[in-house]
Amino acid sequence: MSSQSRQVPVSVFERMSLAAARHGAVNLGQGFPDFGWPEPVVEAAARFVREESNQYAPSRGLMALREAVATHYRRHHRTEIGPDHVVVTSGATEALAACILALVEPGDEVIVMTPAYDAYMPLIRRAGGVVREVALRPPAWRIEADDLRRAVSERTRAIVFNNPHNPTGRLFGREELEAVAVVAREHDLLVISDEVWEHVLLDATEFIPLATLPDMSGRVLKCGSAGKIFSLTGWKVGWLIAEPELASTVARTHQYLTFATPPNLQAAVAMGLDQGDEWLPAMRQRFARARDRTVTGLEQAGYRLLPSAATYFQCVDLPASGITLDDERFAALAVEQAGVAVIPLSPFFEDAPVRGMVRLCFAKRDETLDRGVAALARAHALALAG
Repeated sequence: MSSQSRQVPVSVFERMSLAAARHGAVNLGQGFPDFGWPEPVVEAAARFVREESNQYAPSRGLMALREAVATHYRRHHRTEIGPDHVVVTSGATEALAACILALVEPGDEVIVMTPAYDAYMPLIRRAGGVVREVALRPPAWRIEADDLRRAVSERTRAIVFNNPHNPTGRLFGREELEAVAVVAREHDLLVISDEVWEHVLLDATEFIPLATLPDMSGRVLKCGSAGKIFSLTGWKVGWLIAEPELASTVARTHQYLTFATPPNLQAAVAMGLDQGDEWLPAMRQRFARARDRTVTGLEQAGYRLLPSAATYFQCVDLPASGITLDDERFAALAVEQAGVAVIPLSPFFEDAPVRGMVRLCFAKRDETLDRGVAALARAHALALAG
């Protein structure tokens, strides 16, 4: 195999974060918060380094965490799951990788709805699979069952689904979930459901797990993330939830990827989940406040924005903001000349990219957001000046 065919593109997040560091820019690109974690969970992780094991954890995860994850979802979604449904992974991206590498055979087709998290498609291709892209379109980013049906062939194995949706901030409702479910049922497809943002809800909205729809629990593999729930993304503690037979199939692949996740972090996450959900309303309010502060500042600077109901991402409509530069050229101008990094949206597509949108992360302290908004105001003026 030639070196050219083995190349994997550099992530847009890595590219823009490196550019931010190189130019001393405010980084509103890569999606990590700088506030919002529950201190008792962090303190527990530090204590467990001293008091608990620092050797390999069981590959499927500490039983305490598997039980805590199952209890958490029984409490929130009234799902009948137990620890045998749960596989602990080193972040949700590893859960996604384990699912794809375990279940996709060479030549299998996998439907991906774009714009999509940029790990999905390289992982599918590394497994020997073929990506079938279904592009959602702004401003609604709506899922239509007929669009999905047109992408199905006799070789289709699975759908990769993301809700709440990165990068658009959409929270798909029951009607759109049923559009995914009906195609999966009609064609006997698996659905790898990336639900890591399930608790980062910014308005009075309800998250509905795909597996709770009729005849879906046996075909959905849910990927979740303690990093997103607790705003501790660097811990890389995630999990897969599926029917026990499917979970065991994925666990056999997981053991050859990372094998296990740090036990002190697992134990701390288990403690946090067991103690209840009292931190969730405050976390949501803080992120919603950060979104509103960002939206107000950007609108005053002349930008036009799409709605963001979940995640901590905001999409900016460049043409509606009077900017004729495409997303890549605007992102380059913003980081190099105005001092702020944002993420162009076109790398989240392949066949028919949207080139007039950028994404930014608002999960930052007020002073960081204010610096970022001021820099984006400069970028707007520079872009209009040509």
